[in-house]
Amino acid sequence: MRKALQNELKTEKQEKYRIIAVDDEIGIIDSLSVFLKRTDYEFVGITDPVEAIETIRREHFDLMLLDFMMTPLHGDEVVEEIRKFNKELYILLLTGHKDLAPPLETIKRLDIQGYCEKSDKFDQLLLLIESGIKSIKQMYEIKRINEELSESNEKLEQAYLDMVQTLRYTVEAKDSYTRGHSDRVSEYSVLIGEKVGLSEEQIKTLRIGGLFHDIGKIGIPDSILQKQAKLTDEEYSEIKNHPSIGAHILGAASTFKEIIPIVKHHHERFDGKGYPSGLKGEDIPYLARIAAVADTFDAMTSRRSYRDALDLQYVKDEIKKCEGTQFDPQIAEAFLEILENNFDKIKEIQEKY
Repeated sequence: MRKALQNELKTEKQEKYRIIAVDDEIGIIDSLSVFLKRTDYEFVGITDPVEAIETIRREHFDLMLLDFMMTPLHGDEVVEEIRKFNKELYILLLTGHKDLAPPLETIKRLDIQGYCEKSDKFDQLLLLIESGIKSIKQMYEIKRINEELSESNEKLEQAYLDMVQTLRYTVEAKDSYTRGHSDRVSEYSVLIGEKVGLSEEQIKTLRIGGLFHDIGKIGIPDSILQKQAKLTDEEYSEIKNHPSIGAHILGAASTFKEIIPIVKHHHERFDGKGYPSGLKGEDIPYLARIAAVADTFDAMTSRRSYRDALDLQYVKDEIKKCEGTQFDPQIAEAFLEILENNFDKIKEIQEKY
């Protein structure tokens, strides 16, 4: 209970965010200590992974930096133990070399938010820490709001929608492209949902999930979101974290559980080559498959800093070409029928936003 209260009541004016680093090399702990003392975070460094597990059991920490190759326990074994009693700790794995990182399946299963190669320079690590802290702040805020809402059930629905809008506007303030994009993705998703005969409840989930699908961009550095030039491979990899970040943020509130699959999996591909989980075919949540088509359509038909909106016929051809690879074929066909027979509804949405 004490830990929960710490989480819920934490604000920037109260106690500092607490970071724990676990590495069996004292030199790494000392270097991190010197580096992080320049920041506004409270830092604790531990060289014994078994001691670290017990420390995290007793004390509250917001974020953990964890070495993978350690004795007597490897990093994944440490996380395995911690996840038995703490599902919320934000974890960044440190590796001596990317080839030594645990398999992707392990990272997903243990809900490890990211990993970073060790380096004498900590600039990249600090970016990941700052992104993590942004996510944690939003998670705590959602938990606080969710608990307040649960005390007044009759106001839950409207307050929930208001909260969606508030957090969405926070993202839009960071990323100008997102303005209008989420509204259109939401509306396109609803059109597809109606076309394939979804229930009213599923349509509602699609509508809200579309509005909220990019909320994870709150955890992406502004320098990347607002960059006018082409992103580097490293920057693009950072952008690809936004679905997992969004799911982590929303995971703190039970009221968001229905839209989390949309938020987390709208960039999966039907052929299994998408992200963050590499899900394939019908393993991808159905509503996320719908949002994926809507999201891609809007990306292609929207003007970007580096290109104009693409020609509609070209977009149709691309959607058709990507059936069975990027998109669920049945969902893609349903949307193509909408574009062919009910384009006035599409045009209405585009003019509205």
